[in-house]
Amino acid sequence: MTEPRHDRVLIVDFGSQVTQLIARRLRESGVYCEIHPYDKAGDVLEGFAPKAVILSGGPASAGLPDSPAAPAALFERDVPVLGICYGEMTLCAQLGGVVEGGREREFGRAEIRIAEESPLLAGLGDIGDSEPVWMSHGDKITAIPPGFHVVATSEGSPFAAIADEARRLYGVQFHPEVAHTPRGALILRNFTHRIAGLTGDWTMASYRQEAVARIRAQVGTGRVICGLSGGVDSSVAAVLIHEAIGDQLTCVFVDTGLLRLNEAQQVVSLFRDHYNIPLIHVDASDEFLGALAGVSDPEAKRKTIGRVFIDLFDREAGKIEGATFLAQGTLYPDVIESVSATGGPSVVIKSHHNVGGLPEHMKLKLLEPLRELFKDEVRALGVELGLPPAFVGRHPFPGPGLAIRIPGEITREKVATLQQADALFLDEIRKAGLYDAIWQAFAVLLPVKSVGVMGDARTYENVLALRAVTSTDGMTADVFEFPWEVLTRAATRIVNEVRGVNRVVYDVTSKPPGTIEWE
Repeated sequence: MTEPRHDRVLIVDFGSQVTQLIARRLRESGVYCEIHPYDKAGDVLEGFAPKAVILSGGPASAGLPDSPAAPAALFERDVPVLGICYGEMTLCAQLGGVVEGGREREFGRAEIRIAEESPLLAGLGDIGDSEPVWMSHGDKITAIPPGFHVVATSEGSPFAAIADEARRLYGVQFHPEVAHTPRGALILRNFTHRIAGLTGDWTMASYRQEAVARIRAQVGTGRVICGLSGGVDSSVAAVLIHEAIGDQLTCVFVDTGLLRLNEAQQVVSLFRDHYNIPLIHVDASDEFLGALAGVSDPEAKRKTIGRVFIDLFDREAGKIEGATFLAQGTLYPDVIESVSATGGPSVVIKSHHNVGGLPEHMKLKLLEPLRELFKDEVRALGVELGLPPAFVGRHPFPGPGLAIRIPGEITREKVATLQQADALFLDEIRKAGLYDAIWQAFAVLLPVKSVGVMGDARTYENVLALRAVTSTDGMTADVFEFPWEVLTRAATRIVNEVRGVNRVVYDVTSKPPGTIEWE
């Protein structure tokens, strides 16, 4: 069987923290794309055969010697190229323009003014009209390459958007991929659909059909073990694999004792009773809590959880005869970070069992059916597969579970307290109809106690923090502004119904780039 070949866009990554957003915007318009670091993009160019190329932003200065550059072969393939921020700078520098570093900085909100008509800016207005955008650059283009002309300017940049229509080469100094450029998605769609002529035929329905065919071809008559965490990613992976190969799949669900309240029972019921997927349920709460006794350092907790998980999974997997594949819910952001153009803290950030790997002696081949998808696409695939919307739409939950929401030593009593408080918080959010408006909400049991008076008695009990944020990408977020009555109702219920808590605070800090959890 020949797999359908969708039109593809190559995104060359120069290290911008928002490069993933370019891919997300393209995927939203039905265009399949992949991100590859600038120093490896040339190696994948021939096999990937992109119909268009986008050069991302990045922290370097294109005006310096030996600065990162796009593979020269990109400009020899007769495909449209769009340079964004640093991407425009290196495009100019490589094609005969002049870029000077540190001349003028332009960060934050700005207005561009349309100088000439261009298919790149179609639908934004007429010549002379202005459009809000988001700038973030310190270099300055002082001369554009031969064949280019200016299609938009800004107060700080006479070359805010440039074009060589004959060669279909374009550059923008601003970031169309971020939400702060309100009509940036239209600009990207103009590039992919108007200029490159892509059809936008990549959908979750087509992905499902193609993924099922790939899994069947890869697995053949083999058997697959899936490490089921209860989260959305591994659950969608399990249901997709089961659709492809049926009872050749066995799921292993290791209950760490650090899950949300009643989550283990919900997972077992869904997969055994609803989907009839072979499932091994291991209640390992004693092992995990025992190993965590006396451990306070956050990173030590993660590594402890990862070690215990691997040991238990290894033991249970060894009982399944004929297993040849290990299925994981690896997502595309994990793949991107593993080959990042500029390195970073991802190895430390991800030091828990989701990415910790398994012992080499298991000799299992890896099956990762979601490795091309972003989180929102996994949710869409889950809906396509018929998973309950309430399950697919659950807020993200960290791999180490509640362990990272209990700063300091972990005890069974602390876990029980946090589970109850967290459940009450989410219950009030659902009752208020706010759950789907929040990207992530949870409670944190702080390592401090407070003196208070409850009734006629003085108390000395725990302080609990509540946190809720909104996000469109899971990379940055803002605090969710609760209606006061909802927050008050949640706090009152927690103090009244959860023993050991006498004070509740709300965390109003926003979420900077790269942070994914509380501790």
